[in-house]
Amino acid sequence: MEFCDKTFAKSYLSRVSYFRLKYFWVDMIDEESGDFKDESFFEVVVERYEFDKSLRQILFNAIETLEVGLRTKIITILSLATDSGLWYLDGSLFEKKEYHEDFVLDMKYEFARSTDPFARDFIRNHDDWDEDTTEGANPDAWMIFETATFGTLSKMYKNLKAQSPIKSAIANEFGLYSARDLSSWLESVSVLRNAVAHHSRLWYRIFAKKPVNVRRLSRAWLSREMTENQRKRAFGVISCLLYLCNAIHPHNTYKQEIVQLFNEHPHIPIYMLGFSSDWKNNPIWR
Repeated sequence: MEFCDKTFAKSYLSRVSYFRLKYFWVDMIDEESGDFKDESFFEVVVERYEFDKSLRQILFNAIETLEVGLRTKIITILSLATDSGLWYLDGSLFEKKEYHEDFVLDMKYEFARSTDPFARDFIRNHDDWDEDTTEGANPDAWMIFETATFGTLSKMYKNLKAQSPIKSAIANEFGLYSARDLSSWLESVSVLRNAVAHHSRLWYRIFAKKPVNVRRLSRAWLSREMTENQRKRAFGVISCLLYLCNAIHPHNTYKQEIVQLFNEHPHIPIYMLGFSSDWKNNPIWR
């Protein structure tokens, strides 16, 4: 590898480890010799790393919009449909009893470990609070869901009764006609969220959960079905995240921010993220 400025390289490697950077140069390696190809510059690796970091920062804000919106839609729709603030305790709303019980206990676990004043006050003011059972005092949905993780919300939605009009109503709020499609997309976004929250790279990453291709949508989407490569790389889940954010906050700026970032780095090989050369021609990205 070539270094234009070795002093800069030493300084950069003192705060970002060699191993953390290694996947940003995988395409610079000659497969036969195992050596770097000619004109493989350290500064290019740094640009890729900083690009990935900037992209994750944009997505972190987008995920916040989706996470807060998902909580709001779930709480509002289910509370109004059941006329109860404790609907999440009703096992008849869910497919699998064991998953439902685990979900409630996960919610109570997260609530018990929250440092928010409303959680501390509720637990202190209810002697029959018990985080290890579904019995005793339980906060209303609007309160306990505030401390639920995105992963918990995604699992809860998936376990709602399959043919429930409530489940379909939530999917419709996000511009999807199928609850199964929304569930798949939420699972994919949950994996993305974990990667972003732990500062893990998106570059050259294969995601464990691939979003399904959706045939019927109410808003601008892609020109054609996602390829297998797009589904398993960042492009697929980022497009799904953008679509869901557009449904709940149409005036968001995440698309513009991502497009601007890509424009500022025209030499980045975006295929490493699953983006094709014509990605901007898709209706959702125009």
